[in-house]
This record gives sequence, structure tokens and C-alpha cells, in this order.
Amino acid sequence: MLLYDITRELFSAPVYDGDPKPSKKFLQTIGDESFYNLSSVSMCTHTGTHIDAPLHFDEEGADIGSMKLSVFCGKCTVVTIDGILTGEDMERLLPHCNKRLILHGSGKAYLSVSAARVIADSKLKLVGTDAMTIATPYDELMPHLELARAGVAVLEGLFLEGVEDGEYTLSAFPLKMNGVEASPCRAVLMREPKGY
Repeated sequence: MLLYDITRELFSAPVYDGDPKPSKKFLQTIGDESFYNLSSVSMCTHTGTHIDAPLHFDEEGADIGSMKLSVFCGKCTVVTIDGILTGEDMERLLPHCNKRLILHGSGKAYLSVSAARVIADSKLKLVGTDAMTIATPYDELMPHLELARAGVAVLEGLFLEGVEDGEYTLSAFPLKMNGVEASPCRAVLMREPKGY
């Protein structure tokens, strides 16, 4: 089994404009006063590789702690795109995809509103991107809202360098945190070596 860690390191990952930078603090360190290390972390739930729950843009949407675990693990399709996907692009793409779709676009793989609507009307459970956000910088609201209202999980901030297009198994479980709209996750793609 080949494993591809597609998670960004938390403290060095780019931070969305306006979000606080993550920080760590040692509460105890091994030495004269303590025999163990103990640290605390402060961060935005959208730092680095993370999952947006529907609650992020829909006040009636599910929070991250109540989403079904099956959403975050299973067959996945990775596709390289260049720029912003339209609804027509998605209609051509979806028949060839599993229920989880990851967009590889060198940090610039986005969905238009029409693409988000096509996904919302499909059986897709999760859509991911190597960009910091699934929506274009000039229209954050509507693509996110279309996906949120359909209950589609959004996986953002992926690290896809060296990952080829194709079929994989995705594992990207969020932390179990009730009442919040997002969570960091450890995202991994798995596939059997060619020839097996």
C-alpha cells in the first residue's frame, strides 16, 4: 500500500488573510522542574489542511462533530485542473469520479457558483482543493453556501505535490468537536502499487 501524506504542516502552513496564526506554548518541559513535556496550541479551525462543515456558511448546517465519519474515508478521485471550474466542467467531470473529488491546481483550484450547484445536485460527499479555499477570492460566499446546503464536506489547504491524477482511497478525519464549523485533519491518500 502506497501512502501519500497530503496534509500541510500546521505551523508553517499559509494562513488565510485575517485569520490568527497558529502558536504553540510549552507549559512544562523536561528539566529540573518537570519530568515531562506538555504543550498547548492556539489556532483557527481553518488553519492548514482542514475540513469545513456545512455550519461554516449555513447556520442550519451540521457542525463538524456531527458529520458522518463515512464522508471522510473512502474512494476518491484526484483531478488536475487549471483555474476555476464551471458547471459545464463539473458535468463533464463527475461521471468519471468517485463520491470524493480532490482538485489539484497548484494552489489555484477553485469552484464557481455553477460548479458548486452541479456538485450540490450530485452524489458527491466531499470536494477538496490544494487552494486555501474552494471558492474564488472574489466570491467566497455562494460556492460555499451551495455546498453547505447540500451537506457536502469541503477539504481545503491540501498538499498535493507529487500526487498523480487517478483513483485513491482517502482518509481525512476531523477532530470530534461539537458546535464548531471546521476542524484540522490529517489527510492521506492510499493506493496499491501498480502491478498488484
